[in-house]
Amino acid sequence: MGSLSERVAIVTGASRGIGLGIAAELVRQGARVCITARKPEVLATAAAGLGGPDVAIGVPGRSDDGDHQAEAVAAALKAFGRLDMLVNNTGINPVYGPMTTTDPGAAAKILAVNVLAPLAWTARAREAWMGEHGGSIVNVASVAGLRPSPGIGMYGVSKAALIRLTTELAVELGPGIRVNAVAPAVVKTKFATALYEGREEEVSAAYPLKRLGVPEDIAGAVAFLLSDAASWITGQTLVLDGGVTLTGGV
Repeated sequence: MGSLSERVAIVTGASRGIGLGIAAELVRQGARVCITARKPEVLATAAAGLGGPDVAIGVPGRSDDGDHQAEAVAAALKAFGRLDMLVNNTGINPVYGPMTTTDPGAAAKILAVNVLAPLAWTARAREAWMGEHGGSIVNVASVAGLRPSPGIGMYGVSKAALIRLTTELAVELGPGIRVNAVAPAVVKTKFATALYEGREEEVSAAYPLKRLGVPEDIAGAVAFLLSDAASWITGQTLVLDGGVTLTGGV
């Protein structure tokens, strides 16, 4: 408790799943958070569950919308007076199937949300606070960005680009701003349901730790990378996969 005391974070895509788990861990460690998501009612419920306006506010909108990004950054500064941390968690995967049959419009949307939006959020956080005061950023990537991911190929391409973006920004924004990423395997969330529903035992058998991830597994690692305990770490992608990439499993 308290390792992130008085610090302020924006966590995108945080009304449920991994994003909400990260926000909860940051609050548990003493931070205050501004969370974002598309659905206002669900987001308001999540913010209330985190402890209400003294520690958590919600700003609804689309992650790739510039006006929404500006509104969220302004809201965090108005409510809490600073912006020390950014977690680019929002990700989409609206298509499944071969890369060669992926609709170009869908592919463009995936890249807009999964790659260009994190870049835009980073630029806004830098301009509003971190450029002068310093800060730490974590991008939520995926093991799909580290190796072929048949069926979700465009998603994998976007996460590979996010990992590459992380390294570029780490060089560009140092020494004042650290930029890292995490690359989870399958985590038990609504977003990933299609990857394990009805066959969780079969899927988890490929993992050396014999279980799928849960949001808390990701949240602790993200909080570490944001904290001063990771003050000499930048440009890295921490794989959080229960060992599955060691065995070639899904």
